[in-house]
Amino acid sequence: MSDPSAASRPVQAVVLAGGQGSRLRPYTDDRPKPMVEIPGTGTPIIGHQLSWLADEGVTDVVVSCGHLAEVLQKWLETAELPVSVTTVVEPEPLGRGGGLKYAAAHLPHPDRPWYATNGDIWTRFSLRDMADFHAERDAVATLALARPRLPWGAVQTDGFGRITDFIEAPPSTFEINAGVYVFSPEFAGLLPHRGDHERTTFPHLARERRLAGFTIPQGSYWRAIDTAKDLTEAAKELAALGR
Repeated sequence: MSDPSAASRPVQAVVLAGGQGSRLRPYTDDRPKPMVEIPGTGTPIIGHQLSWLADEGVTDVVVSCGHLAEVLQKWLETAELPVSVTTVVEPEPLGRGGGLKYAAAHLPHPDRPWYATNGDIWTRFSLRDMADFHAERDAVATLALARPRLPWGAVQTDGFGRITDFIEAPPSTFEINAGVYVFSPEFAGLLPHRGDHERTTFPHLARERRLAGFTIPQGSYWRAIDTAKDLTEAAKELAALGR
């Protein structure tokens, strides 16, 4: 028996893989950030992402390249990939929103919804559930939300100002943009040709109540790989999870 919600789930995605990755040097001296491997995983970040997208029903992916684009393109050409991949390189710097718009123009199904993910995210959760959440709310865009652990220890106090406990790296009390998205077909037309959509398109949609936030389920793994410390922490966490 077919699932009626399956028709509204994306089968295409954009991976934004053009960042400089300056805070990950020296790992990014000879490769773009998505090509960095978390020790012990045996695969670069983008390899994990493409596998995850394929597991979630995606068949076509547009990878937006930038820094050391030729290194990423060569790997994509020679690796055994579970999805069909097209690479694009911006003709000039277009900003985050412009770059997303440029990449989206190369998706094979412009009249269908699509996923997008930042190229430095290592996570696993149900994109199908996120797509259903997006459709149920008639959203134009849905952001995955994460509650990362703070990099510092926290202090608990009582009402009188006495310290009662120390908590090592507690979860943030705020949710953050986790860098994974579901977009309806019309979203690409709302993006700026140049500039940052997070300062223009997203606030506009929020005012119209057409922007949704999907909280990544508790127990699902999520980490943005920004620094060498993130690599080390991710390796420890994934080893502890047996992944």
